Amino acid sequence: MISYHNTTLTIIVPMYNEEATIVNVLDKVEAVNLISEIKKEIVVVNDCSSDRSAAIVAAYISQNQGMNLRLISHKTNKGKGAAIHTGIKEATGDLIIVQDADLEYDPNEYNLLLKPIVDGFADVVYGSRFMGGKPHRILFFWHSIGNKFLTFFSNMVSNLNLTDMETCYKLFDAQMLKSLSLHEKRFGFEPEVTIKLASIPKIRIYEVGISYYGRTYEEGKKISAKDGFRAIYCIIKYGLLSKLNPSKRV
Repeated sequence: MISYHNTTLTIIVPMYNEEATIVNVLDKVEAVNLISEIKKEIVVVNDCSSDRSAAIVAAYISQNQGMNLRLISHKTNKGKGAAIHTGIKEATGDLIIVQDADLEYDPNEYNLLLKPIVDGFADVVYGSRFMGGKPHRILFFWHSIGNKFLTFFSNMVSNLNLTDMETCYKLFDAQMLKSLSLHEKRFGFEPEVTIKLASIPKIRIYEVGISYYGRTYEEGKKISAKDGFRAIYCIIKYGLLSKLNPSKRV
């Protein structure tokens, strides 16, 4: 396996009112030993949290000064997609992954996504909650149907065969991701980035199975039916309409 000792993985953590989980997430991210000597950069983007999340992260940084960890704060709440945009802009690593500030995804599985890139096969790797034998919490029937419909619709437009377009765990080549013009401020980020990646000539997209420890709405889950309709709109806007009128691509 090729050594990547000069390579850095930037972990973007979009955060909004996650005071109960953020320290645990940061501890888990820091504890991961990445394959091939890959280093870590952690960029927490506080999307104007109204709880103590930002203060907790600031204190965490002061107590862990050996970590490559930064906190960036929005002055107004802009949405998860906007927080990811900020993280992408601030990232200095060669590779980028998004880590939600809750406990739904396990940072110990970064290496599963890294391996196809380190082995020279992939440019982008999606972590699918719907393939492989990893643990997957059983939650909402209609939420799962909506997720599969959005993935199916996105695949029709992008000509991909993903099983989980909406997954948080997407591992990107940083230069490739930074080359995209991204606009969606909320959960529309997922279909937008997927469709725009699919349009890159000769891009190599892989999928690996990951675990999923989902939350209920009482436990802090934030995505809603409105976000699902926005995702449909994004697939039409960035996929179908862009193909029908290439001169107006955004």
